[in-house]
Amino acid sequence: MAGNYRSAGDTLELVAPSGGVTTGVGYVIGSAFVVALTSALEGETFRAMRVGKWMLPKAAAGSGKDFAQGEVVFWNNTAKNVDKTNAAYYPIGYVESGVASLDEECEVVLFGHATAVVGGS
Repeated sequence: MAGNYRSAGDTLELVAPSGGVTTGVGYVIGSAFVVALTSALEGETFRAMRVGKWMLPKAAAGSGKDFAQGEVVFWNNTAKNVDKTNAAYYPIGYVESGVASLDEECEVVLFGHATAVVGGS
């Protein structure tokens, strides 16, 4: 194996942002969307995944927001949930199965690549 190989890059070691991180919650760190594997206080190192299939909270149940199978979903980094497109949200992946408006969570397959707000800046 090449001497400069380090890892597959699916799991990252990052520094927790302001407010820290909680295991199982999604975060945008720089241009990466990740799900924390460990909890950490602000400034501490934590482990996170940038790929995979995750059950994530979705926008308010009963809000009329449903998702069709394969639909791209966006991350509301303030509310920490999956939502429809918005100029302040980040595209993070797609739903594997359809999700009804009343559902509180959805199964998301993460893209695993750099993300930026839809409106871009």
